[in-house]
Amino acid sequence: MSGLILNNVTKQFGTFTAVKDVNLTVPDGTFVCLLGPSGCGKTTLMRMIAGLDLPTKGSITLGGEDITEVPTHKRNLGMVFQSLALFPHLTVGENIAYALRIRGMPKADQQKRVDELLAMIDLAGFSDRSVNKLSGGQRQRVAIARALAISPKLFLLDEPLSALDAKLREAMQVELRQLQQQLGITTIVVTHDQREAMTMADTVVVMNGGKIRQAAAPVDIYRRPADSFVADFIGSTNLIPFSADGNGRAIILGEPVEGLALGGVNSGTISVRPEDIQITAPESGSIPGKVSFVRDLGGTVETFIEAGGQQIVAVSAPRTRPDVTVGQTVGIRLDPLTSVVLTR
Repeated sequence: MSGLILNNVTKQFGTFTAVKDVNLTVPDGTFVCLLGPSGCGKTTLMRMIAGLDLPTKGSITLGGEDITEVPTHKRNLGMVFQSLALFPHLTVGENIAYALRIRGMPKADQQKRVDELLAMIDLAGFSDRSVNKLSGGQRQRVAIARALAISPKLFLLDEPLSALDAKLREAMQVELRQLQQQLGITTIVVTHDQREAMTMADTVVVMNGGKIRQAAAPVDIYRRPADSFVADFIGSTNLIPFSADGNGRAIILGEPVEGLALGGVNSGTISVRPEDIQITAPESGSIPGKVSFVRDLGGTVETFIEAGGQQIVAVSAPRTRPDVTVGQTVGIRLDPLTSVVLTR
């Protein structure tokens, strides 16, 4: 199969355009996260892929078949909603077997499939248990198993882990990714959680204003953001204006910085991740600043520095924590190899 292909997909609600000219190819067996702030269009895009909404224009192809106007129940999709939507009056096994039963599968085959799925999600022996007696993580697994029972072509999840507490959510992120790799099923997850997207996805699709701002591997999104929105939305960064001095150097916070590849751009913004900023004693070649705040988070230490009228944040591990105090004048050094020049 040729995977999922979205071609110029647009969705309008009256005069409001929720999704505009989205083009995206999802190869078979890959894990894609649609990521962005509330109102960016990611859920609307998911609903169109699922067949719950029809595009105003554009087409959706799955496995070489145009499914743009194919009803949801004929698309062979597995779906998990934020609410999970488990049936409280049914047992775990009955929930998982529900789609198989309405398709007329023999009871013996239903039970065999249920047992396979329960073993896969580490809930063997839970078939007769009430879903009301399960923990949040167990309910999550049952919802996933139910969606996978029909061996769908495409697995869709809309904010599936948002109701879980932080520690369980992180554990489930790893479990879901491992399960997807085990099954090799094409999976699309809608999330607003950057860490979730970076943990699970082969491809992160960052959306804003109904458009795709960047679609790339997590490390590329983080290290080579396409624009200032992506750089600022993914993780933490310092967005610092610069100008060229005519000699190929960048002037940053009033100081010349050697080695930054400007690509012929005379001005713009650079993105510098906090972990790529080095704090030194005031010295030639560094940008002067004054420490305004130090925050020890246990696993990391954040140092806030006022420099050139802007607040810069540097992050270090406790063992490499800079020996500085609030009010102290320091030097800042930027690594030109990890500083990204943004033109938009």
